[in-house]
Amino acid sequence: MGTNYYRIPKASEMEEKKERLKAQIDSMPTTPGDVERAFRFIDNPEDEWSPLNPWDEFIEGTSIHLGKRSMGWRFCWNFHDNRYYQDRASLLAFVRSGRVVDEYGEEWDTERFIEMALEWGEPDGLTADAEYFKENPHNWMSRPEDHYDREIDGLRVSSSTQFS
Repeated sequence: MGTNYYRIPKASEMEEKKERLKAQIDSMPTTPGDVERAFRFIDNPEDEWSPLNPWDEFIEGTSIHLGKRSMGWRFCWNFHDNRYYQDRASLLAFVRSGRVVDEYGEEWDTERFIEMALEWGEPDGLTADAEYFKENPHNWMSRPEDHYDREIDGLRVSSSTQFS
């Protein structure tokens, strides 16, 4: 059992996004084709074949999973294949650029969250790396080597972007 943490935008950023959403809705085309395509008329830079609708664009990037803490383990960061950050410095800048909430909806002071995450499980918390699986070959969570946790700038980073 553990707790997941997410970076959400600051209130001012959400207000700006809300105003853009209102403007898009006010000017939204309502042809039969647009209705049938669920109003997907906004270019999607990540997938040119799948445009966004105004709501998709509004919620995009509003809840970015940062990582998870679990008893007995070091904090496990989610680097999202380096989409938002790629090292400790850019991760901490990203966290500080928004707000942090846990999976129960409780907002955390960003500095308190950073301190907790960096200290969680230190100095002897577990890491799901080669050494761990060598010592625990029959562990229920065994996985192939390319799925072992990585170490980046002293942080435990999951090889997966999917957390439970």
